[in-house]
Amino acid sequence: MNTFLHTFLSLLYPRRCPVCDGPVRPWNALICRDCEPVLEYIKPPRCMKCGKHIGDDGKEYCADCAAHAHFYDSGRALFSYQSAASSIARFKYHGRKEYAAFYAACMVNVLGDYIRSCHADALIPVPLHSSRKRRRGYNQAGVLAREVSALTGIPVCDDLIGRVKKTVPMKELSAAGRQNNLKKAFKILRNDVKLNTTIIIDDIYTTGSTIDAMSRELKNAGVEKIYFVTLAIGRGI
Repeated sequence: MNTFLHTFLSLLYPRRCPVCDGPVRPWNALICRDCEPVLEYIKPPRCMKCGKHIGDDGKEYCADCAAHAHFYDSGRALFSYQSAASSIARFKYHGRKEYAAFYAACMVNVLGDYIRSCHADALIPVPLHSSRKRRRGYNQAGVLAREVSALTGIPVCDDLIGRVKKTVPMKELSAAGRQNNLKKAFKILRNDVKLNTTIIIDDIYTTGSTIDAMSRELKNAGVEKIYFVTLAIGRGI
């Protein structure tokens, strides 16, 4: 009965493709077969710190990570930003929460070895300020984290750290502006932090300012190892 109901609802309200945003073909898939090649996966050689693709396999770090220290330990991203930007924008701003099932399946298939190697106690989605979450209706990082949790068994911890400062959109700022924008933006919400290792989940990694700001607070609270996994990342040199 449940299988019949699921099939009926899927046909009545078809899942949207995360690339073309049309009904997925075939109907029971997570993405249209013809659309999947549009998304460009991050391939080696990668920066050993942030995971960006770098053109020179003789280098260990991208130019940004070679020049600037980060508070997190390391991270990985799934897609190049250019190939996934429009898909992530719909996921983030236009209610396409259903894309998260596809994103999470890709994360586990492509980055599963890295995720398992972290031995994380919890997944921590990057929080939204309460006003922004009310306007948007959901936190896209939280939706993604729950889908990843369902596939990996790693629990989601979304009540440990909060965004207490309403920041301006990061895409409007320079690297220095991003850092200033995020000063005192995050706050630990609990006194009983018992996590040793965490993976921060977010949609896009640009300069790492958001991940760093969270990591600083988490490490000050006693978390020893902090990794991240994001949907997309820019190019490294």
